[in-house]
Amino acid sequence: MLRFIKYLFSFGLAVCFAVALAIGYIIYDTSKTLPSHESLAKYEPPVMTRIHAADGSLLAEYAKERRLFVPIDAVPKKLVEAVTSAEDKNFYRHLGVDPEALARAVIVNVRARLQGSNRRLIGASTITQQVAKNFLLTNERTITRKLREALIALRMESSFSKDQILELYLNEIFLGQGSYGVAAASLNYFGKSLTELDLAQTAYLAALPKGPSNYHPVRHRKRAIERRNWVLARMYDNGYITEAEMKEAQAKDIEVTLRPFGAKLFAAEYFTDEARQAVERIYGKEVLRTGGLSVRTTIDPKLQIFARQALAGGLIQFDRNHGWRGPVATVAVNADWPVALAKTKPLGDVYPWQLAVVLEVNDDQARIGLRPSRVVKGKAVEAKEGVIPLQ
Repeated sequence: MLRFIKYLFSFGLAVCFAVALAIGYIIYDTSKTLPSHESLAKYEPPVMTRIHAADGSLLAEYAKERRLFVPIDAVPKKLVEAVTSAEDKNFYRHLGVDPEALARAVIVNVRARLQGSNRRLIGASTITQQVAKNFLLTNERTITRKLREALIALRMESSFSKDQILELYLNEIFLGQGSYGVAAASLNYFGKSLTELDLAQTAYLAALPKGPSNYHPVRHRKRAIERRNWVLARMYDNGYITEAEMKEAQAKDIEVTLRPFGAKLFAAEYFTDEARQAVERIYGKEVLRTGGLSVRTTIDPKLQIFARQALAGGLIQFDRNHGWRGPVATVAVNADWPVALAKTKPLGDVYPWQLAVVLEVNDDQARIGLRPSRVVKGKAVEAKEGVIPLQ
């Protein structure tokens, strides 16, 4: 019996040695083809160019990726705590790979498969591994890619500080609404800088890396609030906020101010485009959309609006002096007039005038229908009527 136990022990030892040798060879073979992580030290992310008026107000933004780079020293502590709580609670303690999270993921996934669940497997990627994947690897879901990701993460941890790695992550990650990086997301969702965010807003930004489209603040509000509140609970568990702070933030709704993209100042569209063309001639289109330029122009927003009003008034008077030129088009005045009017191409650059159809006329006034903003599945959206006096 003792001899059998010794034999069994020797056999088990040999198997373990063989497995370890095989794993070592796979790691060695894989490491020979790893991309160099040293390029991250020279990384310059594409940052959007912003064109400003003489008073500093924003005229327009041009970008391949809507990003505002922010150094890690300028990132609020609460945002760092929220992101690490949501994505990698042991970030400042592990060496690039988190054995605790890896073991937990294996247990959860094995248990789910034994129970017959078909839900997607949970991952255990650290923030360092996510940086390695986003910058140096592809998104393919294979064991080889995960191994390469882990090896690069270990190398990165020996070459960069934790803050350097987190800075790369916070400025590169896509957070929805065309936002790349936390600074752009803060502006695009809330119209605020990072330092102006409250705790609930900070937690919402930290909830987005997992899947921005899944937690859209309008289309999936309930799901977004649940995810944000989960982040707040993790922050409480990690000792970053008090229970009172958690409950106060969890009780808040998600109120966003989604920012439009493009020209920001009415009556300055032509001037702004001229400025864009000038920048392109000097620096080229690629620098315009990735170089993060800040362009200060000479335009005065108030004077520009006055000039636009004077020009519009003069053109209207000129047009009236030459008599009525007839309607732009004719549509049937029935229940489907909003759809027909929406399909009629309006005149360009005649703000504040709008395209409308005359629905009814009497001695004192005319009832008109305004052109809808769009048509969805054959039905007009936001079709409105109005009344104008006849003089």
